[in-house]
Amino acid sequence: MFIAMNRFRIAPGREPVFEELWRKRDSQLDGVPGFREFHLLRGESDEEATLYASHSVWESRDAFEAWTRSEAFRKAHAQARAPEGTYLGHPRFEGFEVVL
Repeated sequence: MFIAMNRFRIAPGREPVFEELWRKRDSQLDGVPGFREFHLLRGESDEEATLYASHSVWESRDAFEAWTRSEAFRKAHAQARAPEGTYLGHPRFEGFEVVL
């Protein structure tokens, strides 16, 4: 199993816009071979940012990587635009092989 996460730093006050973007987004994940589940996680907030992570679970790293090369991936990410000033920097990808 493989877990893919992207960490986002979101500007204070922009959290509702960011969350709505994800609620309305057509992720294109339904029916993608190897996809198991997705969660959007909200973390700690401070005066600089609120931390979020997208968390997707895959049967394997190969299944995840195949999705990143697919038309479904391109369609899903074409909808990822948020108003300027929402994101504080680029998302940070982290991939994990499940050990236990």
